[in-house]
Amino acid sequence: NELNTPAFVRNPPDRCYYCKRNLLTLVREAADEHGLAHVLEGTNADDAADHRPGLRAAREMKARQPLREAGLTKADIRDLSRKLGLPGWDKPAQPCLASRVPYGDAVTGEALEMIEAGEAYLHALGLRQCRVRHHDTVARIELPPEDIARFHDEKVRAALVAKFKEIGYNYVTLDMEGYRSGSMNESLGSP
Repeated sequence: NELNTPAFVRNPPDRCYYCKRNLLTLVREAADEHGLAHVLEGTNADDAADHRPGLRAAREMKARQPLREAGLTKADIRDLSRKLGLPGWDKPAQPCLASRVPYGDAVTGEALEMIEAGEAYLHALGLRQCRVRHHDTVARIELPPEDIARFHDEKVRAALVAKFKEIGYNYVTLDMEGYRSGSMNESLGSP
């Protein structure tokens, strides 16, 4: 459980390093118990261009990255998965819920539950690409610009606000810049 790792809970910009390091340590131990020489993980060719502190842990733990080593991008992987008839080939990315908490704010079980409940509600409304950014008592909702207009309807807006207040947020905002993958990294000056 990542919430038992103080460095993860503190939520520094390299939070993912601690999680990945713990995970790969457990996987390496299991691999050793079963006489397996290699540990594999799912980094792809696109990941090198993003803020990915977990890559350092993968290097340190000598985890192999066959998708990256083969030069496969996210688009390549989706295309191959579709051609092979694998379920979920078109499923939107679902990064760790902790990535919705600003760096430096503690990652807590309560915050993760609030984020999960908020995103589940948005998915139930048929919104595939969405993020609930958790700013303590403020939910900052990111949606593609074309979906923001849905919330101009008073009944839809009122239901959204009521649900998010029920979840535990005092304030509910729609980010007018829309959905941006990795928007919490903007504070780091990263692309």
